[in-house]
Amino acid sequence: MFELGTDGPKVIVVGVDGSDSSWRAASYAAGLARRQNALLALVYIQPLTTSPVPGAIAALAETTEQIAEDILEQARKDTERLGRVFQLRWEFHTMRGDPYRGLAKTADDLRADALVVGASERAGHRIIGSLAVRLVKTARWPVTVVP
Repeated sequence: MFELGTDGPKVIVVGVDGSDSSWRAASYAAGLARRQNALLALVYIQPLTTSPVPGAIAALAETTEQIAEDILEQARKDTERLGRVFQLRWEFHTMRGDPYRGLAKTADDLRADALVVGASERAGHRIIGSLAVRLVKTARWPVTVVP
């Protein structure tokens, strides 16, 4: 159910992971949110880590926590800089899990009107399918894929 009784999107969810593609998606989504006076929800899903090497899981978990902190800090800097000219309502969400399930759950929980993701930069996704393709096939929200 997309139409919630309003004109234009009220909540735009964007997946960010620190890649150039995800930052382009975040910039695009921020422009949409600003023009529509919508809430921008930046979402970073920390991948689940498994390793047969003792101590590796803790190190990988610490790395993903640091990535989440870096993304939040960059978002704060960007909105502070833009805040001098534009008003943008935003919030940051992070959790551990599968990126597809995490973005879908967050979009459902926030009753998102739109979902924006960056195009995958991994060659293997052309064969097995990317996060963007999986989200589009879900068909619960309009999905914009930013190159």
